[in-house]
Amino acid sequence: MEASLNQKLASVEWGEYRVGDLFDIVNTLSFNKERLTAGDEYDYVTRTSLNQGILQSTGFVNEANLNEANVWSLGLLQMDFFYRKRMWYAGQFVRKIIPKFDTTVNNAKFFSVMLNKLKPVLLQVLVRNVDETFRSQALYLPTKNNQIDFDFMESFIAELEAERIAELSAYLKVSGLDNYELSAEELKALQAYHTLEWREFNLEKLFGKSTRGKRLKSLDRVKGNLPFVTAGETNTGISAFIGNDVEIFKSNTTTIDMFGSAKYRNYEYGADDHIAVVHTDKLNKFASLFVTTAIHRASHTGKFSYDRNFYAKDADELIISLPVNGTDNINYEFMALLTQAIQKLVIKDVVKYADKRIKATKTVVKCRQENR
Repeated sequence: MEASLNQKLASVEWGEYRVGDLFDIVNTLSFNKERLTAGDEYDYVTRTSLNQGILQSTGFVNEANLNEANVWSLGLLQMDFFYRKRMWYAGQFVRKIIPKFDTTVNNAKFFSVMLNKLKPVLLQVLVRNVDETFRSQALYLPTKNNQIDFDFMESFIAELEAERIAELSAYLKVSGLDNYELSAEELKALQAYHTLEWREFNLEKLFGKSTRGKRLKSLDRVKGNLPFVTAGETNTGISAFIGNDVEIFKSNTTTIDMFGSAKYRNYEYGADDHIAVVHTDKLNKFASLFVTTAIHRASHTGKFSYDRNFYAKDADELIISLPVNGTDNINYEFMALLTQAIQKLVIKDVVKYADKRIKATKTVVKCRQENR
């Protein structure tokens, strides 16, 4: 964050406000997902924290259960607050948080951060006490003339977004990801996908024996710069950055965790004993990404769990499907071209979004600075 933004946070006046004076908290009329209809007009929100609490989209179900937009949902599992930009239906154990002020795109982002600061308190109370506890809490907000300074929120979020989007744009340019035009070869690879010939291969025969990481207890971990990979989806399984003397695995390799979830690693890392490392480092980066996907399809089948962990020996026994050329040799060149093409298709919208937001936020910031 730029020094100017830090200075603004430090110099603004802050006031204490009772949550109950700013928001209402009400029960939602929930129903099971079996009642959902086909469509994409509305969100179906549950207590989960994944995907902003959205389990799936749906068409119109009924008027009685429909919740309005421009409010927050509160999932009573992990007590996460999510702002709802469009109308939505609720599953079980969801509350609706209704603001007593007019929301905008930017002040909604500001309040989302502030509301989620209440999570530690709400997680300690019984569900039946959540409403009362929520209303009794205090939020500290920017204040001017003894009133909430909504103008500060607007300008701060606009400038913060402009800074972050500029950083994203710079990263895309430096990394070459801003080039999303497909080459003739990449376009040909996309068109040829459905005519591919595939064969099955044993993972150990392709890349040698997989390596199992070694256990390193949380209390024994020394802070450092090396990513330490454990089982889990959060932060792609990186649980800490360590300075311990551990085996360092090469970049451009694939990890498979205890649940069979495979992930590509484009950096050096350490790994615990719930991680199997597949040594794909001699492959082209994009071919290695393709292989990781093939591994994940073979390993992440629901067979592995806390009761039945995936280990390096299981990786050695995996059979994966890969495209071959006319001589039955693995077509790594095609894999690389196809993956490059897919990356460009995915990143195209990101680049366009970044360019669009940079122009928009520059305009907003300029207007606000001129009006001060």
